[in-house]
Amino acid sequence: MEQPKIIYESKNFIVVDKPAGLLVHPTAVSGEPTLVDWVLKKYPEIKSVGDNPEIRPGIVHRLDKDTSGVILIARNQNYFEYLKKLFQTRLMKKTYLALVYGKLEPKTGTIEKPIAIKSGTIKRTVWMKKSKDAKEAITEYEVLKYFKAARDLPYFSFLRAVPKTGRTHQIRIHLASIGHPIVGDSLYGKKENPFGLKRQFLHAESLEFNTAEGRRIKIEAELPEELKSAITKP
Repeated sequence: MEQPKIIYESKNFIVVDKPAGLLVHPTAVSGEPTLVDWVLKKYPEIKSVGDNPEIRPGIVHRLDKDTSGVILIARNQNYFEYLKKLFQTRLMKKTYLALVYGKLEPKTGTIEKPIAIKSGTIKRTVWMKKSKDAKEAITEYEVLKYFKAARDLPYFSFLRAVPKTGRTHQIRIHLASIGHPIVGDSLYGKKENPFGLKRQFLHAESLEFNTAEGRRIKIEAELPEELKSAITKP
């Protein structure tokens, strides 16, 4: 598996480009290497940072195991609290790239559907709006291009998604709920993968925010080669 890469470093935080297939932090059942293991070796000071440093040291937000891209990690408690507040108050702009089934129209739009946990599973759903745990969820999207991978295949849409809220699996659920599941997402979409990918086509492209010192920064992670080749095949 590809290794994580440090793409930005300051005295207060780092930004890592996480490869698909790597868990962010340990789970009760995994026992496999995680991004936290890798980061702790390079930045041992994060071991006491966060709300739950024994499991999630320095981790302000998360990415699904099979989602690649930018993830932010705090190096001290003060900055952890600052970054956490940016996420909570929606002042952290997150953008993702995704490939979905079908010709998504209109080319720009907003999906606004509350998300709840499906009872007895790890799945989330938009079909339980009256559930006590249903939470507001808003995703904006813009289609970048439509294409066909082959004549006998249906249309696909390559898009940029901007989640305004931070619910678990939000982009995956929202796109599936309008009939355009993400390619490779077997939990919310189709089991088969017409591009032969061993992962879902979802990539955290960038984070944009104001630092505590007042500087506006945008940090980007390039689309991984396996995703790039899927959308550039003739």
